[in-house]
Amino acid sequence: MVTDHGTLARPIDPTAMNHLAAPVWPASTHRTADGSLSIGGVDVRDVAAEYATPVFLIDEEDLRRRAREYRAAYLDSGARIVYYAAKAFLTTAVARWVTEEGLGIDVASGGELAVALRAGVSGDRLLMHGNNKSVSEIDAAVAAGVGRIVVDSFEDIVRIADAAAQAGVVQSVLVRVTLGVEAHTHEFIATAHEDQKFGLSVASGAAEEAVRRIAKLPSLDFRGLHSHIGSQIFDASGFEVAASRVVSLAQRIWDEQGIEVEELNLGGGMGIAYLESDDPLSVPDMALQIGDVVGKQCAQEGIPMPALAFEPGRAIVGPSTVTLYEVGTVKRVDLDGGAARTYVSVDGGMSDNIRTALYDAEYTVTLASRESTADPTLCRVVGKHCESGDIVVRDAWLPSDLAPGDLLAVAATGAYCRAMASNYNLLPRPGVVSARDGATAIVLRRETMDDLLSLDPGA
Repeated sequence: MVTDHGTLARPIDPTAMNHLAAPVWPASTHRTADGSLSIGGVDVRDVAAEYATPVFLIDEEDLRRRAREYRAAYLDSGARIVYYAAKAFLTTAVARWVTEEGLGIDVASGGELAVALRAGVSGDRLLMHGNNKSVSEIDAAVAAGVGRIVVDSFEDIVRIADAAAQAGVVQSVLVRVTLGVEAHTHEFIATAHEDQKFGLSVASGAAEEAVRRIAKLPSLDFRGLHSHIGSQIFDASGFEVAASRVVSLAQRIWDEQGIEVEELNLGGGMGIAYLESDDPLSVPDMALQIGDVVGKQCAQEGIPMPALAFEPGRAIVGPSTVTLYEVGTVKRVDLDGGAARTYVSVDGGMSDNIRTALYDAEYTVTLASRESTADPTLCRVVGKHCESGDIVVRDAWLPSDLAPGDLLAVAATGAYCRAMASNYNLLPRPGVVSARDGATAIVLRRETMDDLLSLDPGA
């Protein structure tokens, strides 16, 4: 809860700190009889004891359910395919889970492509992005039979056409366009305004020129347009403006070049609840609204409705995962005016969650190893790195009896946390564990110091 002054309101009832807001936590999350968290039928204390902390814990069934929900909702609204955006988090296990639930996978590098292929994903279920795809990455995508490669520049056209010609195939492509639409999100994750590195501008005519060049190349097959307006989007208004502009572009391409836009990929960006106060649209409602907007715009422009495609990532893996930390140091700091803040240091930090420092991201945190009825104290959960900006949760009310050895759980950390993890201060990156029906499995093993030293030829 946040007050009108922007500060976190103090819970009136100390037991409120034990509350688990359903939209924020994996679906199976609950407190056991003795107060610890259980996720996927597994007590988090057992996870910490077996796998050490910090550790990412995925509710596998929750992730699968979200994948099914997106596929059903968006296919019902006219989508040809729903891709899982691998950049959020990808391992062979995750790739298998989402494809078993009927999704394709959107990859943005040779590494992501290699993981998807290692998991046994068929090339025609893959889409490849990238604003600076290397020749070797393009060659690998063409060789794997990737269903769609997204053209992001004029250089891309030449490289993809050459790779396809040398392989003796015709490669299907989409053209990524920038529409001058900026979603209401952080500057660094809004991606459809003009001043950015992605795509070809509609306003300058670059997008239409790209289609014109592709149509002249026998090794390329222009299938449609791609637009991505940003991330952590809570309503369909941004998609409405984007759809209007991209459908108008499709109409001009048909009128001026006689080329039909058969497919329209509107990207991902659907938001999730990081805090109880967050209120994203339901998946079916978002799908229905977007499909309706595109249909009406096509009817207005007098062109056939293209097949739609979408790329949710965060919305599938984000809420399904929590990070478990062990408390190491608890330090009270007196502030001006008689106020105080308690710094709670955990055994991870910005090396496993850079989003707080990078985007001012906010998270929900709770005492996970037990319940408490102690008075609330205003805390800042921080990591162990040699940086004052090493903050995991900037402000949270936690029990005043919090002590070293307690476990904290931070919710909704499945997207972009382990994926963006680093070895800053030479900390090994955390492992990732799945839980389902009371059993756990390693999804990504914890790094060891031997792993780090193996890269140093002088060690």
